[in-house]
Amino acid sequence: MNNKKISDLTEFNEEIDGYVKIDQYNVDYVDRIARHYVDILDALGENPHREGLVKTPERVAKALQYLTHGYNVDAAELLRSAMFEEEYSQMVVVKDIEVYSMCEHHMLPFFGKAHIAYIPDGHIVGLSKIPRVVDVFARRLQVQERLTNEIRDCIQETLKPAGVAVVIECKHMCMAMRGVQKQNSVTTTSAFTGSFQNDVTRSEFLRLITASLD
Repeated sequence: MNNKKISDLTEFNEEIDGYVKIDQYNVDYVDRIARHYVDILDALGENPHREGLVKTPERVAKALQYLTHGYNVDAAELLRSAMFEEEYSQMVVVKDIEVYSMCEHHMLPFFGKAHIAYIPDGHIVGLSKIPRVVDVFARRLQVQERLTNEIRDCIQETLKPAGVAVVIECKHMCMAMRGVQKQNSVTTTSAFTGSFQNDVTRSEFLRLITASLD
């Protein structure tokens, strides 16, 4: 798309019955993407001009841009914006972070949860930034394996902790809706650096993310 990024998005907020709808898309590309979806609907044997579909290409164009808006966000800068000097040196765990992403092979969703930990080495980061980092990388066309590594590497390279641990558990619609059609399968990926490569530290992390506080 020339030198212009589709992910240079403008945010649109609309309040309907107390619900705030947040949308992000580049208005310059809505028509361009929508035109292709008119052709796609036609190729699928549908009538893109019937009432139920007439606005579908535009909706898809906006939705796809929102679902891939992570390309235009600097995850490292997000972390740097909330880094603080602190002598705390024990494990920090943020678990059950919702993950929604799009498989790059079929452009079908995969979704689940991420569990992330780091051991500070002079700096901590605002806790809300950890889920934000997950979103930045998830809101791109992805494979789960790369998503796991990108989150790990971003935290390690930016925060420079004693170690980082990432575990992601997801269901993939490309497996559930097509192909092998295994609706209940879950894919788990993990990535570790530093102290988490030690069996004892890694085991403590895995125990914490599976434990219940009830």
